[in-house]
Amino acid sequence: MKFNFYHKINMSFAIFSWCFSSVLWAQEIEPRRWAHLPVDSDILAIATVHTNADIAFDPVLKIEEGEVEADTVVASYLRSFGLLGKTARLDIRVPYQKIQWKGVLDGQARKVNREGMGDPLIRLSVNFLGAPALKGDDFRSYRSTHKTGTVVGAALGVVVPLGQYKKNKLLNIGGNRYIIRPQLGAVHTQGSWSYEVTGTVNFFTDNNDFWDGNKREQEPVAAVQTHVVHLFKNRIWGSLSAGYDWGGKTTVNGIKKDDKRENLFFAVSSGFSVTKTTTFKVAYIGGRTQKDIGNDSDSFVMAFAYRF
Repeated sequence: MKFNFYHKINMSFAIFSWCFSSVLWAQEIEPRRWAHLPVDSDILAIATVHTNADIAFDPVLKIEEGEVEADTVVASYLRSFGLLGKTARLDIRVPYQKIQWKGVLDGQARKVNREGMGDPLIRLSVNFLGAPALKGDDFRSYRSTHKTGTVVGAALGVVVPLGQYKKNKLLNIGGNRYIIRPQLGAVHTQGSWSYEVTGTVNFFTDNNDFWDGNKREQEPVAAVQTHVVHLFKNRIWGSLSAGYDWGGKTTVNGIKKDDKRENLFFAVSSGFSVTKTTTFKVAYIGGRTQKDIGNDSDSFVMAFAYRF
């Protein structure tokens, strides 16, 4: 017999999973997402992310002092190529995470630790306007004569449920469901300044093994992010970013929850070229819930990339 989600107070601890997933949304704040790249480029990157979050629960759940701390290492591969004369790219990202959830439930301290591979992301993008498929001298010549211009692109990402997941555990690193993520974005460049915007809708498949056979469904989440990027001398760039997402109400065993998400994100980041083929990036990403229930998060990112 399946557990009734609202009739067992300990089941309310499951909201930790939702809260931590919204913490990780901050990592999707990504400047220079639609940059025009030379085709036939391969980029390998490694990034480390440290995240802390304070969680605010509905008082009826009797959970206080909720916190999440996570360390994430993300390995990624990017391949740019030509598609019908336009620039396209394939991104693959695989995270490995160490997470600790803490809180006080009914006056008793609780703590849960998990460590393992997270759900990988596969994403295909095409810049269908303003980014012809070029490489070598042709690419450099085009960029030097097009200091002002607009690039428009579309992408389809899929989060694949390959991360660590145990159906008899309430808290997991993996989500045990697919996330389908179509995107549309544009970047306008004028000299050393770029202005970028990306819109995303996230669709979720059902998790039919949410803690011992319960079924968890989630409505789509819409998100928008914008960036202002400036290129300095000596191949250094900096950006200011902001994002917002909303939606995502969940249903467990047919019972709807009043847990619509609404979050504001903001970020500052900078990168520079170490050599002609290697780059280094640092970033701070903040997230603040706009609801009484949600989380406030802070993430610090360091990344190193090698192009070959």
